[in-house]
Amino acid sequence: MTHSSTKPLFAVIGILALIVGGYAQSPAPLGMRIAAAARQQIGVTKEYDPSYTILDYPGGDVPLRTGVCSDVVVRALRGVGIDLQKEVHEDMQSHFTDYPKKWGLKAPDKNIDHRRVANLMKYFERRQFTINQKLDSPEEYRAGDIVAWDLGSAILHIGIISDKSGQKSPLVIHNIGGGAAEEDVLFRYHIIGHYRVKEKQPDGAVHRIAAQPQTTPSH
Repeated sequence: MTHSSTKPLFAVIGILALIVGGYAQSPAPLGMRIAAAARQQIGVTKEYDPSYTILDYPGGDVPLRTGVCSDVVVRALRGVGIDLQKEVHEDMQSHFTDYPKKWGLKAPDKNIDHRRVANLMKYFERRQFTINQKLDSPEEYRAGDIVAWDLGSAILHIGIISDKSGQKSPLVIHNIGGGAAEEDVLFRYHIIGHYRVKEKQPDGAVHRIAAQPQTTPSH
């Protein structure tokens, strides 16, 4: 083989190497990254405390050792670059009347709004993250999905679908009282919401939609 004839071969090899390298460097799917960020809280968040706390803004958080169910979701999404404190606060500033009114607020409160399950549900609905198909079917749930439950007595709960499976359904990463844990509880409670976060838009902002009438269970 002459020197000149080897040039096209080297060119092809170079292109293939770039393609393979590109695949190797591609980030994991968003859902898997959300699940991984949620799992990092296990063994770190060991308490449950619903106390009202003054937070920094944006990026404010209560101490990592504690929190509530919604904090698992907030921290997991921050791990993939989505600050629900900021997103929910800004959306409530523009569309306050669309959000639940149970707490008697007259204006958004950046310290607590994103830590309330009903507000997160409304935000996810307004972002068109809702998955309506077969809430009772394990096959419909993917790693990184967010699930909301009604525990009864007007108590709502929220958690994140794991990339690991239990006996008949995916595990859930949540904090229902004893800190962040990964448990086989998906269908233990009454599911009232299923959401799948979309990748960010090229401008780095979460996709925004016009206000739509929705019905959200009260917290």
